[in-house]
Amino acid sequence: MQIILMEKVVNLGQLGDVVKVKNGYARNFLIPQGKAKRATELNVAEFAERRSELEAAERAKVAEAQARGEKLNGLTVQITQKAGVDGKLFGSVTNADIAAALVALGYAVDKSQVRMPDHIKTIGDHPISIGLHTDVIAQITVSVLGEH
Repeated sequence: MQIILMEKVVNLGQLGDVVKVKNGYARNFLIPQGKAKRATELNVAEFAERRSELEAAERAKVAEAQARGEKLNGLTVQITQKAGVDGKLFGSVTNADIAAALVALGYAVDKSQVRMPDHIKTIGDHPISIGLHTDVIAQITVSVLGEH
């Protein structure tokens, strides 16, 4: 299916690109979330008229994400979990735990924005990425403290 991207999509293209994707990906994900429209003649003409407006809105989103990213960069978040004497946690620290800790500190972060390779299962400092926008990624440190 041919679609027009209404915003930048990772591994697919930039705003305004006409790309071909599988039907299910377009119908079930891109179009319902407003990330794309079908590439019909009417939609292509409408996009051409609104292109500058959409590009300005995209630049505003990026600028807002960069401002939030500057506040988050280098931040250290402390999370306390029950741990054994060997430093291993009883359970793990997930992206939801990190997002909740950031929200408690006053930063608007969704758990889907927290990018971590795997759950944290040991005490100590762990570097974590926060994806605020496809072009803006903030680096924070999560300090996991053990309690007995």
